[in-house]
Amino acid sequence: MIALNAFLKPPGEYLAAWRHPDGPADGGVNIAHVRALVERAERARFDAVFLADLVGVPLADADVLSRVSVVNDSFEPTTLLAALSAVTSHIGLIATASTTYNEPYHLARTFASLDHLSGGRAGWNLVTSLNDGEARNFGLDAHVPHAERYARAEEFVDVVRGLWAGVDDGALTRHQGHPVIVQAGASEAGKALASRVADVIFTHHGEVAAAQGFRAEIRERARAHGRDPDHVKVLPALSTITGRTRAEAEDKAARMRELLHPRVALEDLGYWLGGVDLTPYPLDGPLPDLPLSNQSRSTQARVLDRARAEGLTIRQLARQVADDDRTLVGTGTEIADHIEEFVRAGAADGFNVIFPYLPGTLEDFADLVVPELQRRGLHRTEYTGRTLREHLGLPRPRSGYATARETP
Repeated sequence: MIALNAFLKPPGEYLAAWRHPDGPADGGVNIAHVRALVERAERARFDAVFLADLVGVPLADADVLSRVSVVNDSFEPTTLLAALSAVTSHIGLIATASTTYNEPYHLARTFASLDHLSGGRAGWNLVTSLNDGEARNFGLDAHVPHAERYARAEEFVDVVRGLWAGVDDGALTRHQGHPVIVQAGASEAGKALASRVADVIFTHHGEVAAAQGFRAEIRERARAHGRDPDHVKVLPALSTITGRTRAEAEDKAARMRELLHPRVALEDLGYWLGGVDLTPYPLDGPLPDLPLSNQSRSTQARVLDRARAEGLTIRQLARQVADDDRTLVGTGTEIADHIEEFVRAGAADGFNVIFPYLPGTLEDFADLVVPELQRRGLHRTEYTGRTLREHLGLPRPRSGYATARETP
C-alpha cells in the first residue's frame, strides 16, 4: 500500500483559490469547511492530513497581500488538529512547527498532547521557518541564517525526542511512543537532518529519475545512521486537477487560472527566489543575478534551474510558478498511471497530495483517483490500524531507557 497524505491549505493551494466560486472565501478560518475536508480525506482512507504554517505574514506589498488568503487567514495548526481529533477516528494529523521560533519543551508537550488526544495519530512537520516576517514576530530584525537554523534544528529535535523518550516502556500504561516526525528540507543541511530523524520526507521531485535519485540518497544516508531505510517514507508532492475526461480537467484548470492577478504572480515568484523585489526589472527580460537565498535554498535552485533551462522571461516564469506547471491535469486513470509509475520505479513510497482549490480537487481525487488506485491494489479500502505509525508501517519508537540498556 502506498502512503497518501492530504496537504491541506483550506482555501486551496492556488494563490487565487479563495476566489473560486465553488469554495468559501473564508475557507482558512471556516471550521465547518475544514472539518468537511478532513472527513472527506478520511473516507478516502488517506494516511494523514497535513497543515502547513508560517508564524508571520511575509513582508510583501500590501496590495498583493490583500489579494491572497493562504497566509492571512488560517488557524494555528495544532489547535485546529486538536479540535479535528474529536471528530475523526483514524486519519493522521500532521502540523508544522518551527525549531527556530519555539523552545523544545513547549513543542514536545504540545505534540505529545495532540498524540494522546488523537490516540496516536499526531505528526510534527519539522521546519526552520522561512522569512523575515516570521523573525520580526519574535523580536529579530531578520531571519536567522540558514546554517545557524539547521544547527539549532539538529539539537532541538534531539531534545524533543529525548523528552518524548524519557519514560520507559511499560512504566506508564498511558505511554504510546511519540509523534511521527516529518521533514521537507532538500538542501544539504535539510537532507542530513531528514535522513537522521525523519519518519516521512516530503519532496518536490516531479520527474521519475530525479525522484529515484533523491529517494536512493535518503535511504543510503538513513542506513549510514544505523536506520532501516524502509522506515523512512519519501513522499513527492503531487498536485492534481482531475476530470472524468481530459477536456473536463483542462477546463477546470483554465477557469481556476483566470482568477489570479498578475501582480500576485510576480510577488510569489520573488518570494520563492528568496524574497527578491522583481518590480524594477523588465517583465519580458531574464532574471537578474540573485544572491543565495536565506529562505528555502532548494526551492530557489529549482526555480532558477527551470528559468535557465527553458530560457524563460520573468513574466513567463512568474506565470509558470503561480500556475504550478507540475500540476497534473487529467483523468483519474491518468493520475493513477503517474502514481503507479513512480512507485513501481522506486521513486516514491507514496505522495503528498496537493489540492489547488477546495473542496473540488479533493473531491475529484477521492472520487476518481482513489478508486482506481484501490482497483490496482495500491491503496487501502479500509484502515487496518488506528495510529499514524500503523498506517505508515512504522515501528513504535523505543524509550531512551530501552536504548541505554542495549548499549554495551
